[in-house]
Amino acid sequence: MRGEREEVKGMKKGLYLWAGLLGLVLILQLIPVNNLLFAKKIVPLVWQCCYLIIAATSLNLVVGCLGQLSLGHCGFMAIGAYTSALLSLWAQRAGVFSHKESVAYIVVVLISIVAGGLLAGLVGLAVGIPALRLKGDYLAIITLGFGMIVVNLINNLPFAGMDGLSLGSAASGLYKTGLGFSNRLLVKYLWIALLGTTGAMTLMFKFMKSRFGRNVRAIRDDEIGAAACGINVPAYKVGTFALSACLGGVAGGIYACFMSALTTGSFAFTNNGILNSTFLVAMCVLGGLGSLSGSAIAAAIMCLLNYLISQTGLNSLPGWIGLAFSYPMLIYAVVLVVIIIFMPGGLTGGREISLKAVIGKFGARLK
Repeated sequence: MRGEREEVKGMKKGLYLWAGLLGLVLILQLIPVNNLLFAKKIVPLVWQCCYLIIAATSLNLVVGCLGQLSLGHCGFMAIGAYTSALLSLWAQRAGVFSHKESVAYIVVVLISIVAGGLLAGLVGLAVGIPALRLKGDYLAIITLGFGMIVVNLINNLPFAGMDGLSLGSAASGLYKTGLGFSNRLLVKYLWIALLGTTGAMTLMFKFMKSRFGRNVRAIRDDEIGAAACGINVPAYKVGTFALSACLGGVAGGIYACFMSALTTGSFAFTNNGILNSTFLVAMCVLGGLGSLSGSAIAAAIMCLLNYLISQTGLNSLPGWIGLAFSYPMLIYAVVLVVIIIFMPGGLTGGREISLKAVIGKFGARLK
């Protein structure tokens, strides 16, 4: 009886969550898009937070929950982004939609994002079968090499001669005509990013609370003991890696909707931004290994910090403060080092944060 009551309670929570999301979608359709602060500042920041949250939490499935170090997660994001862009471009040329405010276009965008995620998941499955036979540094090297291979393959795909496409190096890439939202469409279709983030987070939480997730944690804690208990260790490893890659592809599809152009340099192992495999691992460590909610919080913090440094003109302040903000990578490194020194387990200590408990504690303090 108790288990049934908990299951019903969980279903009600899920219904409330999706009902709230539907209400938010309706509200977004009523917001005037000529509000420059909302359309040009707040909405793009929300889009960035969404794809970073999905990317960081999906990587934490492998790094934190499974205990395997992966350094090529942005490679799966690149597969999802370019697949979504190419599929939407094909749909436009085939006459499936005529303008970007039709129902057909919304269907194409959603299918493109899902297709990008599925292809990334299949590639993750193919990579994971041989790669997860290795552990530790060897697995990290394999995944790092995979990310580099993806970038080089995309750079050398035969895009030349097609309208809207460019044969690219790391500095150029796929210039989309079928995907990519203007400021007005970013506001109108913000619900796509929120829907993708909510769906991905719900799937990951359900996954980790299931028997499958408990077995994954058992493998992380003691792989030999888990195998002795009858857990199929290779199957669980590959399945978790494929799920992580699939959700990384979904994050890439949302990123493709946000950007007006794709470049392979955005998915490199390191670059001058916060979207790279190195920073995604840092977000997992910052939030707490094994904590999906911690990764989401860390991704949001890094996104906001990046906005404050790059968009608010802090580098123009006089003296050493302005000089310090002229080197954003230094700021990120200092923040990460300080948090790791004083909070070795990350912001959450590896535990999941209950929103209900946080609200309850906040309400008790107000009283």
